Parts: sequence; C-alpha cells; structure tokens
Amino acid sequence: MKAAEIRELSHEELDNKEFELKDKLFKLKFQHSLGQLENTMKLKHIKRDIARIKAVLREKNRDGLKNE
Repeated sequence: MKAAEIRELSHEELDNKEFELKDKLFKLKFQHSLGQLENTMKLKHIKRDIARIKAVLREKNRDGLKNE
C-alpha cells in the first residue's frame, strides 16, 4: 500500500485499516513462531504499512490542529 493511497482514506478508514493490519501481523508472527510461515517478508511489509498509516494519521492530526 502506497502513501498516496493511504492519504486518500478517511480517519475512520485509517483506524480500521490499522486494526486489520495489526491483527494480520499478530497472526503472521504466530505462524512464524510455529515455523509455518513461508514468506517472512510479509512481516516486514505489514510493519511498514502500519508505520505509513500511523504517519498519515499524525499528519492529519497535525494539519487539523494548525487549521484551528
């Protein structure tokens, strides 16, 4: 998921997406600990997507505070 795509989402959609990705990350970590995860790069990609979402949420909150 690219940052430009993330910026188009609303605040609620970003919160939902972050929750979904954290849940998916938990499940992948569990699979990894059991040795069932074949592609460990999925962990890295999901962590980066979560970080991108958090960054966009911070930007939106910061911009909202400036406009007030």
